[in-house]
Formats: sequence, C-alpha cells, structure tokens
Amino acid sequence: QVQLVESGGGLAQAGGSLRLSCAASGTVAKINDMGWYRQAPGKQRELVADISSGGSTHYADSVKGRFTIARDNAKNAVYLQLNLLNPEDTAVYYCNAKILRHWFATWTDYWGQGTQVTVSS
Repeated sequence: QVQLVESGGGLAQAGGSLRLSCAASGTVAKINDMGWYRQAPGKQRELVADISSGGSTHYADSVKGRFTIARDNAKNAVYLQLNLLNPEDTAVYYCNAKILRHWFATWTDYWGQGTQVTVSS
C-alpha cells in the first residue's frame, strides 16, 4: 500500500517561513509529477506548485518568488519552502503525486493527509 505522509506546517507570523515535507511510503516503481495544493475555508482546492520527475517547476502566480518546491527522487519525497508568508496563505496544504506502483500497474493520483498552515498578521 502506498501512502503520502506529510510533515511540517503549523503557525507562523506574517513574513515568516515554514517548510513542508511529503514522502511516499511503500514500494513504488516510478513517480511522475509531484506537487502541493492548498484549500482555504470556503474555497476550492488550488495548485500551489508542482515539479516534474526531471525537475521542471511551475508555481501559482500568488506564490511565485515566495515559495520553492523541490524533490528528492531517491527518497520519493517532495518539499515546499514557504517564505514571506501572509495571512492569505492560511490553508490546509496537500501533497500530490502521480505514482506507478509496479510496472504492470496504471498511473494513480495519491494525496497526503493534509497539513494546516496558519499565518497570523
């Protein structure tokens, strides 16, 4: 069974920083794109950033220049560094990965359990 296990998050003041981590547990054959999404109360889940297996990155306009996504393919992990936080960044953050469990499987989207990020003004 494959799971995405998140860590990090918590409470930060405006202008502060946090770091989120997410790692796939279990045996996988290959991981394609990995990313971070967030969902604020009353809003739809939105893409924050994603990164391809080759390291190409994409960011939402609202976080460009403040957040950085990175991955460690050897650890099946993805990270999100959140800098210059503001209260609008308050949300539950979810990691996502497109995973091939074994070479005869199909690509499947997996989601982490979510971690709360709260930014106070």
